[in-house]
Amino acid sequence: MDETVAEQWFKRVAEISAPQPIRASSRLKSRIYSALMRAEAAEGVLASLSECEQGGGELCWWEKLILITPMPDTARSLNHCHFCHARILGEQVEGAPVHWRGCPYAEFQK
Repeated sequence: MDETVAEQWFKRVAEISAPQPIRASSRLKSRIYSALMRAEAAEGVLASLSECEQGGGELCWWEKLILITPMPDTARSLNHCHFCHARILGEQVEGAPVHWRGCPYAEFQK
């Protein structure tokens, strides 16, 4: 059975006007992540970097540098992303030039 011209037209309109998935901006993702990390830190001490790495988490170069620097574990349990310029770029610039492996802010730019 042949489709009528009207049926073809309605199918085309339905295909064109189908809702497209909306993607959150990298700036929004970065700001949400930062807020979650601040809330987590306010609840208590964060896991140390060595605990994160042993748990299967990937560390960025900044965290790896902190991990090999001699300091007490309490200093390694801080939110180091708070001090990193990748966070600032991620929160302020859409499509920021952040490409470090293991960096959540770099992941949000993809």
